[in-house]
Amino acid sequence: MAKVELKGITKIYDGNVLAVEKSNVTIDDRDFCVFVGPSGCGKSTTLRMIAGLEDITAGELLIDGELMNDVPPKDRNIAMVFQNYALYPHMTVFDNMAFGLKIRKMDKAEIERRVKEAARMLDLTTYLDRKPKALSGGQRQRVAVGRAIVRKPKVFLFDEPLSNLDAKLRVTMRAEISNLHHTQQATMIYVTHDQVEAMTMGTKIVVMCAKRIMQIGEPLYLYNHPINKFVATFIGTPPMNIFTLRIAEKDGKVVAEEGTFTLIPTEAQQKHLKAYVGKEVYFGVRPEDLQYQASPAIENNMQLKVTNKEPLGAETHVFVQVKDKTIVAKVAPEVVVQLGDAINFVPDMTKAKFFDLQTEINICEPEIKNTWSDNSSSAGAQ
Repeated sequence: MAKVELKGITKIYDGNVLAVEKSNVTIDDRDFCVFVGPSGCGKSTTLRMIAGLEDITAGELLIDGELMNDVPPKDRNIAMVFQNYALYPHMTVFDNMAFGLKIRKMDKAEIERRVKEAARMLDLTTYLDRKPKALSGGQRQRVAVGRAIVRKPKVFLFDEPLSNLDAKLRVTMRAEISNLHHTQQATMIYVTHDQVEAMTMGTKIVVMCAKRIMQIGEPLYLYNHPINKFVATFIGTPPMNIFTLRIAEKDGKVVAEEGTFTLIPTEAQQKHLKAYVGKEVYFGVRPEDLQYQASPAIENNMQLKVTNKEPLGAETHVFVQVKDKTIVAKVAPEVVVQLGDAINFVPDMTKAKFFDLQTEINICEPEIKNTWSDNSSSAGAQ
């Protein structure tokens, strides 16, 4: 397959409208790289520049070390799967999948071999004579994927391919595309706004916001070591809880105070927070790291009022109030809570995060910066 490199890639539209700013990403051979972020962050524009569907304003795009900036899309040896399937309604499934090969004047026997091989892989063999209108949404998307497979490209590009499918079908198609990556040993670049897709499918995730790359890394690394508040809250479902605490010093220890409770950071965290004594910071803790206590704990106890609850079978999401913020905790299904109850939680401080109030950078893990694309010196500024 192929290695893809983005070096300072920038896109500016007419009217000086910035779409992507100085993106630096290396996508290694056989990576499944997912670009994820909210609408308008520049992820689809980045994909279209890789495909050659958008001109690159500045920077370099290389595929296997070859500069691609001015190479036409048809000569880049890439295949793209679109959100809206982009199938020809008057053609059969077979002809849709074979179309790209036919215009390249490939041998008919080879076309038939490739199409039937892809159809077997995608469970489309019995649908080859049907038109797209006779297929379900999931089947149409598999045809679009099959059309990409038969070309045997260096790089597969996916532009939010599952957003038109219902929730159950999205889960099935996620598994099918992940399996395709495994069996094809292909280089794949996938764009989505759905962080669940990113976490479950990607071997590498590129988190984007406001036209810039925030952080690059493996899914669990980003989950456990977010570089800033945006990444912390965007990656994870439910998202990380964030509220403000004031840093103080008591009895020789650095502590974080809310008013009704006081938290004691770990020794490693205290070293980084010492410079923040007398200042407010953002405190972040994931729902699963808020540990329910039947009775108040001696240390780091947070007694909070229940405002809502969502029983989900295997667990219950309990919503509680911290000042003017509603946060969520995960508790075991046998834990009985009622609206208005004051219940106790202890945050796992070894997994808790502290973020600068102005820059939103992760205060206690400065080494994370080594994984971040160097396109800006203010990763947290939003």
